[in-house]
Amino acid sequence: MQGKGFIKFIAIVLAIVCAYGLSFTLVSSKVEKDAKNYAKGDLAKEKAYLDSMSGEKVYPLLGFTYQNVKSKEINLGLDLKGGMNVTMEISLAELVKSLAGNPTDANFNQAVQNAQTQLNAGGKDYIKLFVNEFEKLSPGVKLADFFSNQDNASQLKANASNSEVQSFLSKEASSAIDRSFIILRSRIDGFGVVSPNMQKQEGSNRILIEMPGVQDKERISKLLQGSAELQFWQVYQVQEVYPLLENINKTLAATLKTTAPAADTTAKKAEGGKLAGLEKAATKDSADAKGGKLAGLGKKDSTALKAEFTKTNPLYTVLSLPIYQGENGQQQLMPGAVVGLALQKDTAKVNAYFKVPEVAAAIPSTMKFMWSVKPRENSKVFELYAIKATNADGKPDLGGEAISDSRNDFDQKGKPEVTMYMTSEGAAKWKKITAEASADPQNKKAIAIVLDNQVYSAPTVQNEIPNGISSITGSFTQDDTKDLANILKAGKLPAPARIAGSFVVGPTLGAQAIHDGLISFVIAFIVILVFMALYYHRAGWIANLALLINLFFIIGILVSFGAVLTLPGIAGIVLTIGLSVDANILIFERVREELAHGKSTPVAIKEGFKHAMPSIIDSNVTVFILGAILYAFGSGPVRGFATTLCIGILSSLFAAVAISRVVFESLLNRKIDISFDNSVTRNAFKNISFNFVGRRKIYYAISSIIIVLGIVFYFKNGGLNLGVDFKGGRTYLVHFDQAVSTEDIKSKLTPAFGNETPEVKTAGEDSQVKITTTFHIEDQDVKTDKLVEDALNKGLAGSKYEVVSSQKVTPIIASDIVNGALYAVLISCLFMFIYIVIQFKKWQYGLGAVIALFHDVLMVLSFYTILDGVLPFSLEIGQDFIAAILTVMGYTMTETVVVFDRIRERLKDAGKADLHGEERNNLINFALNSTLSRTILTSLTVFFVLLVIFIFGGDSIRGFIFALLIGRIIGTYSSLCISTPIVIDLGSSEEKKK
Repeated sequence: MQGKGFIKFIAIVLAIVCAYGLSFTLVSSKVEKDAKNYAKGDLAKEKAYLDSMSGEKVYPLLGFTYQNVKSKEINLGLDLKGGMNVTMEISLAELVKSLAGNPTDANFNQAVQNAQTQLNAGGKDYIKLFVNEFEKLSPGVKLADFFSNQDNASQLKANASNSEVQSFLSKEASSAIDRSFIILRSRIDGFGVVSPNMQKQEGSNRILIEMPGVQDKERISKLLQGSAELQFWQVYQVQEVYPLLENINKTLAATLKTTAPAADTTAKKAEGGKLAGLEKAATKDSADAKGGKLAGLGKKDSTALKAEFTKTNPLYTVLSLPIYQGENGQQQLMPGAVVGLALQKDTAKVNAYFKVPEVAAAIPSTMKFMWSVKPRENSKVFELYAIKATNADGKPDLGGEAISDSRNDFDQKGKPEVTMYMTSEGAAKWKKITAEASADPQNKKAIAIVLDNQVYSAPTVQNEIPNGISSITGSFTQDDTKDLANILKAGKLPAPARIAGSFVVGPTLGAQAIHDGLISFVIAFIVILVFMALYYHRAGWIANLALLINLFFIIGILVSFGAVLTLPGIAGIVLTIGLSVDANILIFERVREELAHGKSTPVAIKEGFKHAMPSIIDSNVTVFILGAILYAFGSGPVRGFATTLCIGILSSLFAAVAISRVVFESLLNRKIDISFDNSVTRNAFKNISFNFVGRRKIYYAISSIIIVLGIVFYFKNGGLNLGVDFKGGRTYLVHFDQAVSTEDIKSKLTPAFGNETPEVKTAGEDSQVKITTTFHIEDQDVKTDKLVEDALNKGLAGSKYEVVSSQKVTPIIASDIVNGALYAVLISCLFMFIYIVIQFKKWQYGLGAVIALFHDVLMVLSFYTILDGVLPFSLEIGQDFIAAILTVMGYTMTETVVVFDRIRERLKDAGKADLHGEERNNLINFALNSTLSRTILTSLTVFFVLLVIFIFGGDSIRGFIFALLIGRIIGTYSSLCISTPIVIDLGSSEEKKK
């Protein structure tokens, strides 16, 4: 075998990478286990322990902190972990109206409304839809008349064409989404969510946010949907605030008995900034400052001294003053706008101290304290600023409406900076503010840039800025200036963010899903290992080794890429395990054929690998095409499935083919006997000659009857049982303390939901129901979610229950999910058709495979329709079902391609391009019978896996796994009885012409 050394090298490197990626999960698990042992069931104590470990180095050798380790561990989806998933939609309709100055023109507003209606119905580009609608309603009218003004004159001329206006609006829409993303990210970080996952959904105006562990839906809704408020404030210098802080500290010492531990006195690096007129921008860098306490403990570290310090200095226990070592060796206050430093865990304590009545009375009405939006670099230390309210009404000196534009740029030395442009009105106010701040050359002051009451930057003003064009410089990275530029534009024009979809999974349900999923997966995996070892004897153990290595690689690569593991993702792993087993079975069956021809074991192994490779590559390539297209067009669970699938295919090919081949070669070199069967399995599937082609019309009839029955039940049941993510609405999974009647629940909820009858179904057990309603689903008001939940609680009053999960999907999200899934399936079929036609040189093969795919989808849907309401679990069609259908398609394609490869091989041996008539019938029957062992064995191994997961996997995935189970049976039937035999009928018309 060529390249054994290279394969070993790649395997070792990959193993190291995967082990490194998985090691973070092991380390974080150990810390969390220690926390549980320490807390002994006290959740507050456990959380406090983990908070205290946040900055501690817990990874041996490499020195990663617990916070670093936690961010790199296995990222479980909310369906496995519990938490909240929110899809935020940026209102581009309101952005367009705002950019135009909220005109009263009837046609303009009608165009805005029409474009939104089309977007809700599945349209993609809101700006394009708006421009098209406006041109229909107002032919000949120029959009520039609405959008061009003095503030955007540099970007949009008064005589701009409609296409130029469209380009301008598209850029503004993209910028609005970017700004919203940054604002939402800072709000989520401020909320304290551990390892949040935020993604902009490319090509749309949506942002997906996953927040593990979060359950407070109402608080999150308010947090995410609140309007951003950008402000500019003058600030007090630390020398001005120090006497007040001293007074607060003494006041607290007199009124409080605190036992808080002493704060970390480690010196931190402070980043300064400057603000200058563009034409006179200063280039001198800010000096670095050291932060610490003015009243420190020195080098003594005794418990008694700490206790005494805590008692006499309660404020300085949690808040450090910015100091540095003076020339005389004495500690001095570091000049500037930063008045205090505190660890993240202590900021709430500082805030609480400021609210103590005696303290609050001492703070001037012109002063308010605000924290920096993020900690200093490589630390968890936040900066405290004292904001100066100079206006009598307490409002800021300047608001976000004064900003006309902001750009991230580079100064003359190539260092990142931000250039800010003011409106004409804002420039006049800005001139006055900057003149006051820079009046004293020996004591230039700062202006704080504040969003949502958090300080994003506080640059020092270098000079009066008369023209409204300013540069902000400092110790910035390019990402810092990009974020700040977006923040400055955030308050310029309102583009409200609203929750278009949400999914909340309770911690109980998430923990149960993990437990059930792990148990079922382990049992299923053991079933495969035992089956392969029993059926293929010693060769089976080699396959098992490759399978274990493959699973290790898949999970390790997923973790290294930061991919999120969900239930559909597990389906992707199941499929790739099937592909890995399939590859080994293909090889082993070909080896057995060669051994039956009397060849020696080394030769048989070599020939087996050689003849099996085309089938393995073709089947994996077709499924990889499926995965790649699903990733491009899918969303949410479908994309998670596709990610796992694509990684798994590459890993399976390497493990099942390359690594297993190296193991075989090693055993042969050591003269170790390798057996591929035992006395029981030796003659299995021998001398089979089943006439699949001759009976094909019987199979067509069976499939037709089932599909027709499905259509009948479709109309009888009033359509498919669509999940909330396909039709829109809200769904709640509610667990009661005893068995309940779905009809009773429905009758109680109907009046609570405004006489709109909800759908109530049993979910797994008699004490658990799934409630689905469209009550107020199109109402975009922030308070609507709370209103619907109150109605739910009112209808369920009198019962003991727990809402273990909830989901909200607006109609626009639902239509996008449906369209995305449909496009993904259709385009996958098209690409697979093209690939098969190119590979096998016959369009009949490609069309036969695609017909089989559609046949499988229709068959699975038919069974779902027929059995809905009959089985004791929900047969709901949602995104998970789509993942199941795609898995079925993948299985069918692999099995069909294996048969096609055997036909191609037989034709090549015969030296012919094709056969016709009875010869073709015999050839196809031969191909089906000769690959029957591989088809049945692969189907059985995967079926065993799915059956075990179905039995032990829990109620949350039972309907999903059922789709895979019947899909597996239908896929096997389809590949044997439909996809290949139909090639005969597709080629008959061509033969008649000849």
